[in-house]
Amino acid sequence: TPALESIYNAKIKKYRHITLSKRAGAAAAPQVSLIDLRNKKIKAGLSTELIEKIKVHLQADNQVLLFLNRRGYASVLMCHQCGWMAKCRHCDARMTLHLYTERLHCHHCGASQRPVDTCQQCKTPDIITVGQGTERIEQIITEYFPEQTIIRIDRDSTKSRGRMQELLAAAHGDAKILIGTQMLAKGHHFPNLTLVAILDGDNGLFSIDFRGVERMGQLLVQVGGRAGRADRVGEVIIQTHHPDHFHLQLLLQQGYHRFAKELLVERQEAEMPPFTYLALLRSEAKHRETTQQFLIEAKNVLQQIVTKDQITILGPIPAPMERLGGRYRGHLLLQAAKRSDLQSILRNWVPLLNHAKIAKKVRWSLDVDPQELT
Repeated sequence: TPALESIYNAKIKKYRHITLSKRAGAAAAPQVSLIDLRNKKIKAGLSTELIEKIKVHLQADNQVLLFLNRRGYASVLMCHQCGWMAKCRHCDARMTLHLYTERLHCHHCGASQRPVDTCQQCKTPDIITVGQGTERIEQIITEYFPEQTIIRIDRDSTKSRGRMQELLAAAHGDAKILIGTQMLAKGHHFPNLTLVAILDGDNGLFSIDFRGVERMGQLLVQVGGRAGRADRVGEVIIQTHHPDHFHLQLLLQQGYHRFAKELLVERQEAEMPPFTYLALLRSEAKHRETTQQFLIEAKNVLQQIVTKDQITILGPIPAPMERLGGRYRGHLLLQAAKRSDLQSILRNWVPLLNHAKIAKKVRWSLDVDPQELT
């Protein structure tokens, strides 16, 4: 699953593309199918159809992997009466409920607090959990299959020293159901694993990041690649509320490289990498106005040293998550058709930024070829 930039570089003969035509151990490609979650009975993100599939594979003495790239117990703690949600005091983010610590955690700044019993807005005690993470999946799967050995592998379960090795040893031993995040997506060999279930196949389809769909495709292929070996046929099941989504169908029906080829066409039409070159100026400060002022001044300086056809300036705008760790963040994006133009501009621009008085009031960084616009 090479990045689009790598595929493009191979196309223009900058890279050499070597294709692996066979899976390791001469294994057959897994059978891939979708479960349409619309109008289906679902318990904690698990459809009845999926539970039946898990039973079939367990009865054959095989191993199952349930993949959900979301740790914790519940994504949101919410008031059922007024809709209030527990949010981080330091970030523009909702806090995640973790069962084993019995606390709410912010997955962005690391803050934590005790969960509340009553709504902080309307004061009613009608507090519910919404959404699910790997802890919740572990709890529900244990209810369905109490006789099976179940292990969960994510950042929370592997914090202590040596714990990752212990869990992987169990995964290669008597564990029949594995629950994990992207930590299990690649680099692990489970010879008895025949079913991979991707619980949220829609994650990434509607990302605000222009690389979101690409990463979704890479992750689905990598996770699905855990299923099946030479003597055991693998099966991949993807749960989705959007079974007819163009990109999802293209990936499943024609494979990753055809999927990537289509994304490259879209990138070219949108004038995004690898057909243009980006530099992202990030700024953060304790006050929103300070961040905005720095980026406005940075843009004014930039406009004085560039010509119109050299570069496109986008912003300044707030970051997708504007407040993080108690600081306000903003972006200024530079887009150039030629890398040489971008490099020349940055050589002249950065020293001017360093000498700007307001630069001392903010934390700023310049990310050339940013992998994320966050």
